[in-house]
Amino acid sequence: MNFKSLHFLLSIITLFFFLSISTSEQDPSSPSAIISRFQQYLQINTVQPSPQYYEAADFIISQAKSLSLESHTIEFVEGKPLVILKWPGSNPELPSILLNSHTDVVPAEHKKWTHPPLGAHIDSHGNIYARGSQDMKCVGMQYLEAIRRLKASGFQPLRSVYLSFVPDEEIGGHGGAEKFAESDEFKKLNVAIVLDEGLPSPGENYRVFYGEKSPWWLVIKAVGAPGHGARLYDNTALENLFKSIETVRRFRASQFDLIKAGLKTEGDVVSVNMVFLKSGIPSPTGFVMNLQPSEAEAGFDVRVPPTTNPESLERRIAEEWAPASRNMTFEFKQKESIYNKFGKPALTAIDKSNPRWNLLEEAVRNANGKLANPEIFPASTDARYFRNLGLPAIGFSPMVNTPILLHDHNEFLNQAEYLKGIEVYESIIKAYASYDGDKPMESFKDEL
Repeated sequence: MNFKSLHFLLSIITLFFFLSISTSEQDPSSPSAIISRFQQYLQINTVQPSPQYYEAADFIISQAKSLSLESHTIEFVEGKPLVILKWPGSNPELPSILLNSHTDVVPAEHKKWTHPPLGAHIDSHGNIYARGSQDMKCVGMQYLEAIRRLKASGFQPLRSVYLSFVPDEEIGGHGGAEKFAESDEFKKLNVAIVLDEGLPSPGENYRVFYGEKSPWWLVIKAVGAPGHGARLYDNTALENLFKSIETVRRFRASQFDLIKAGLKTEGDVVSVNMVFLKSGIPSPTGFVMNLQPSEAEAGFDVRVPPTTNPESLERRIAEEWAPASRNMTFEFKQKESIYNKFGKPALTAIDKSNPRWNLLEEAVRNANGKLANPEIFPASTDARYFRNLGLPAIGFSPMVNTPILLHDHNEFLNQAEYLKGIEVYESIIKAYASYDGDKPMESFKDEL
């Protein structure tokens, strides 16, 4: 091939390249444009404890404008914007759908990542590496992209669809979803069901959650007589605390054995993990080594399923884990009830009494997917604030064949899986927004 021929060929290739870019830019529904928007959202630094919430809010509102969705922003706590988008239904009197997601993400240890946690790098396998790729910026964007597809198809919802992008889920949700759920603003939305985050599935079936564990953050304290570091005597603070720690360890092992044996899922058992141990007399070089301390503390992250008897568990704590007979006391730094405001376990019905459960199963099947057996979420999400009102709330993140990397190093989501999840949510939103039957909400709450 001579130089002129080579030059001509390169010119054609270059022209095709730029035309491809131009076409992609003109077509917001192209896969490259969809992935690009996801990357942009991932690259916004909303890492706790100093998330750039306004930048995230501006991005979300810009996406809403491109979709002709109504939008407004509320700040229940100054500096923490909560964005609400609306796709009006043709019958606004019908109860609405709320698609909830949080905008904040947890910190990352940069040196332990293969790619920068806020870079949204795509590797040769199509994996998108970023904090929030699984938890849960993916779901927030999948809501928007599903609506983009529905609008492009000419679909008009019968009932209104709301999207809420809330702050602070990763630090308890107290400045975001909790205040939102308690607000007059939320009451005005007339919500029938809430969708929120779930977990990835390493297998072929989508995981779905109808309840979650309540956090009991427990501190056990032991006291005893101080003494010389060389002396042996009974009932030291640390001896008493270690006895308690061993009792807790045995209980934890009994719960974990149920999971290992396949008898229970992680959401079905009480989980207990020690998170700190505090004792000793500080010195300029560390700790005094020849003095036994008079106090010792241990902290435990206890997660309680809504199927548990909470009175029995608290009695176990008082009698076995921190008995007063061994100079032990305990307190809860946080203790959330397993019951909703009506005094019933905070669980969403997953049978024929809840028509939207049946709609979800059918919608996922229509998107060529299959749900796994419904589970209780093993930790806590913002969905609990809506379940507390007696509302049905389902945790669902459409990710299969994906390792669970929430809060882990090298969190990623494959771009093909992300795109497939959009199709799944398109089917779900269409099914929910088209549903024309509703029982009065008060009677539905009474059944929960």
